[in-house]
Amino acid sequence: MSVAPSGLVGHAEAWRAWHAALASPRLHHGWLLAGRRGVGKAAFARAAARELVGSSGHAGSGEHPDILLLTHLPKDDAEARKRDEGKPFETRRNIGIDQIRTLQHRLITRPTLGARRAVIIDPADDLEPGAANALLKSLEEPPAGTLFLLVAHRLGRLLPTIRSRCRVLRFPDLSAEAIAAILAREQPQADPAMREAAIAAAAGSPGAALDFVAFDLADMHALMRRIAGEGDPAFALRGKLAEAMGPRAARARQIAAIELARAVLRSRKAGLTRAQIPALVAVDGALARLAAEAPTFNYDPGLLAMRLGGLLTQLAVPRGAPDG
Repeated sequence: MSVAPSGLVGHAEAWRAWHAALASPRLHHGWLLAGRRGVGKAAFARAAARELVGSSGHAGSGEHPDILLLTHLPKDDAEARKRDEGKPFETRRNIGIDQIRTLQHRLITRPTLGARRAVIIDPADDLEPGAANALLKSLEEPPAGTLFLLVAHRLGRLLPTIRSRCRVLRFPDLSAEAIAAILAREQPQADPAMREAAIAAAAGSPGAALDFVAFDLADMHALMRRIAGEGDPAFALRGKLAEAMGPRAARARQIAAIELARAVLRSRKAGLTRAQIPALVAVDGALARLAAEAPTFNYDPGLLAMRLGGLLTQLAVPRGAPDG
């Protein structure tokens, strides 16, 4: 029976498929790890890469010379210095073609310690168009011993030609029991009531549950649920939501708030009438766009909270397009 490596919870089917592929004589060179943000795709990619190169004893994927990670770079030299000092830093909006070119130059050489090399791109759906086309060439003619693990939060944003050259592993939402186990391990100081609220708010995403506890989002969650259920004709609840966000909320808290609003939307789906479905679709699309922009856009925290509240009112009062 295939099991996840020590310390990882859930996604037994994905691990079964991966271990079966590792044991087969022909291992596919491209893998797409698809699912919601925060369900564990990146952790899977790093653990799978360590298994591939036979480096389970290494402290982290970035320390192994045959595991190459491409992700968002710092926005500029000033942000790069913050990164090097271990401080929070702003990133570029996309993964650029220069990063893919540097990777391809590296792939000309043989793996350093063994016969295999793993390339992780996280998230692959943030590749700029030129970078995606450059990556396609490597996927079409992969170097010997090189395997690609592409983390994708929004599969539809990837080129169809990239998707067609990869095996897709889908990562569903985790159960409440699995998220509880992760919270117990990662946030042991959280009281039981906070953990219970985090599990309910996360709607299957352990990353969202961890953010709920870390950023103490209980008040924001309660306000969002009220707005989605009652509406907010006088803007009073949206004002309180902006106060709960805080005037200087860090980018990570803003991203967590957007994901929280998306979880509230998912929890409302079952109770909506047929007439409210168009509003739900519109709100879902608007929140998805905010989630895509949030890692690199400089939002005013208060205005972002008002925007989230305005979108959620559409779930309570059917009407035309969302606010904004």
